[in-house]
Amino acid sequence: MSSAMHPDEATARRLAGLAAAPAAPPNPDHGDGSLIDEPGVRAPLVLGNRSFGDVTNIVCGYIENKPARWWLPAVLFTGSIAGLGGLFIGYLVITGIGTWGLNNQVDWAWDITNFVFWIGIGHAGTLISAILCLLKQKWRTAINRSAEAMTIFAVICAATFPGIHIGRQWMAWMLFPIPNANAIWPNFRSPLLWDVFAVSTYGTVSLLFWYMGMIPDLATLRDRADARLRRNPNGATILPFVPIRIDRVRAFVYGLLAVGWRFSSRHWHRYEAAYLVLAGISTPLVLSVHSIVSFDFATSIIPGWHTTIFPPYFVAGAIFGGFAMVLLLLIPFRILFPYMRDLITLRHLENMAKIVLATGMMVGFAYGMEFFIAWYSGSKFEQEAFLYNRLMPPFLVGEGERYAPYWWAYWSMIGCNVLSPQLFWFKAMRRSPLVIFIVSLLVTIGMWFERFVIIVTSLHRAFLPGEWHMFHPTLVDILIFVGSCGVFLTLFLLFARYLPMFAMAEVKAVLPQASPHHGEEPTTAAYSTTGGH
Repeated sequence: MSSAMHPDEATARRLAGLAAAPAAPPNPDHGDGSLIDEPGVRAPLVLGNRSFGDVTNIVCGYIENKPARWWLPAVLFTGSIAGLGGLFIGYLVITGIGTWGLNNQVDWAWDITNFVFWIGIGHAGTLISAILCLLKQKWRTAINRSAEAMTIFAVICAATFPGIHIGRQWMAWMLFPIPNANAIWPNFRSPLLWDVFAVSTYGTVSLLFWYMGMIPDLATLRDRADARLRRNPNGATILPFVPIRIDRVRAFVYGLLAVGWRFSSRHWHRYEAAYLVLAGISTPLVLSVHSIVSFDFATSIIPGWHTTIFPPYFVAGAIFGGFAMVLLLLIPFRILFPYMRDLITLRHLENMAKIVLATGMMVGFAYGMEFFIAWYSGSKFEQEAFLYNRLMPPFLVGEGERYAPYWWAYWSMIGCNVLSPQLFWFKAMRRSPLVIFIVSLLVTIGMWFERFVIIVTSLHRAFLPGEWHMFHPTLVDILIFVGSCGVFLTLFLLFARYLPMFAMAEVKAVLPQASPHHGEEPTTAAYSTTGGH
């Protein structure tokens, strides 16, 4: 009497072509069909049985079709917020930085908090795309373009704050080592000057990485506009009484940006080599840049800053906050844009939720190590900076004893960054877009509080009690930061409207049709239709 076949033998027979692949059993947790937990079945990265032409039409359709009804009001709203921030920056330049809540003790406050927050968001985008590219993670095709765009826009927002916090904004050129008749040179031993070089280098490489990835897609948009123009020379115009065809403008602009791309094998060869080189450059550059930002604090002797854990702590925090921001942007977009759920699946969201959980644990470990290092150092100043500047709320100390006046900021940071990601230990939570969106929002808020806690709570109580001063932000402080958020969202909405949000060639490469074994029987066809390639 024959015994039942062992599961490993069944898998070996299927892969050898001796048996057909079994269909995945029905599971209510599969959601949209991408949440497949069977080891022998690959989750599809694109849903809806899309063809190569479908991918092109979907991605180009976001640009070529009329925008959704919500898009123009959203741009006007975020643009108004950005304009409000610009007005208050103008007021700041005319009046002076006395309009901020700074004082002699807390001379770094709201402005540098916002700078480090945006730098963290900006550093994460290219890091996400470059590392996933080097690790050959094919699910990156859904998020890499948006993450790279997010980088550029966040760096633009971050660069605003060092330019306006110096007081005499018209002297900002002196940040750079430009020869001048005054013989005044920046201090090359200062990490603040390292910031200038690091951030400008990183911004340049990130821009090249983002732009180079878009060149084939820009050429596709150019060719489609040119083809429509040839078929219908009297197509739609920009304005009713202006005889300029929209497709003519598109063909010219996208053709200019495509720099002569012809889809030749030579172009693809050069493109892939250059893209890989830029990914290799970007990864260590991002690690070094955010480490340099941490040196602004770690190289000082101020209690709360003088710690060697800052470089890895800041890098982990950048990845943590960056993935949260990508989720915060893409979850609403996959609802508002048609067919985007086929390109950004629940499996993509779950993978990013897992990374948020992992990096959140790293950040939580760093929070704990700060207290351990302060205790292990034996320094009274270090210990009291953490206990009585950050940790201790008033209801845990006796009457008349010292407590941490910014305890609410510290515990908000802990709740958002350490506790909220713990929901992702549960499968149902990390597979729910609503829960992921809420946690991502909390993490983004928590990462801003982290920078506020590091900067303000370490400064407001100096070595002499007579120098203790509290920091309270003014309306100008708050609205300039709100304006920077408006700039970021406006730029991202314009990017989603006029530039391809997905790398079409990379999305097509993960389709089953891209596999050289697609269509073979009996095994490979059954295997490849599940998303294998």
